[in-house]
Amino acid sequence: MRYTAGVLLGALALTGGLTACSSGSEPTAAAGTPSTTASSSAPAAFLELAAPRDSGTQPVGLTYDKDLIPLASKVAVSSEKDNGGTKITLAVEGLLPNHEYGAHVHTKPCGAKPADAGPHYQDKKDPVSPSVDPAFANTDNEIWLDMTTDAKGAATTTASVKWTFRPGEANAVVLHASHSMTMAGMAGTAGDRLACVTTTF
Repeated sequence: MRYTAGVLLGALALTGGLTACSSGSEPTAAAGTPSTTASSSAPAAFLELAAPRDSGTQPVGLTYDKDLIPLASKVAVSSEKDNGGTKITLAVEGLLPNHEYGAHVHTKPCGAKPADAGPHYQDKKDPVSPSVDPAFANTDNEIWLDMTTDAKGAATTTASVKWTFRPGEANAVVLHASHSMTMAGMAGTAGDRLACVTTTF
């Protein structure tokens, strides 16, 4: 069964979350990043990112940093369940050319503030928050969708895991300022939250 953010989420109301990912400048890029194709082809209908509203219902797709992810950039997210596992595909257009971005599935819908999307979704939850232990913050236990855009600012990336989401506990894809880190004490961090797309998985 296939779920698409662009088609299913046009009227979704957003709610706020409480926790944020760790952020900042990390010295080492992740060793085990998902496969990335610099391409404008999309797995689902694209939606345009908008600026957060001062109040009320937020757009499904938001950009918090217009310099790194310009207004009207386009994002498409799809999720496919297969044989007890999950494959997530993220496609983008209109971002900075030849630029590295991180991306993860988060627990809460996007809100007016970057932190509203909550922490990363984890198949096995880390009892410590924020989760920066590589035993929990890794590509087998979370969904990492790091990418490098092509000369036109487009990319498509996929991540596959051997589990499925718990109902209602995965609600957004957040784009970050850098590729994800893997070392102890910084695992899963990927810099500031730049944009967010509320997604039903």
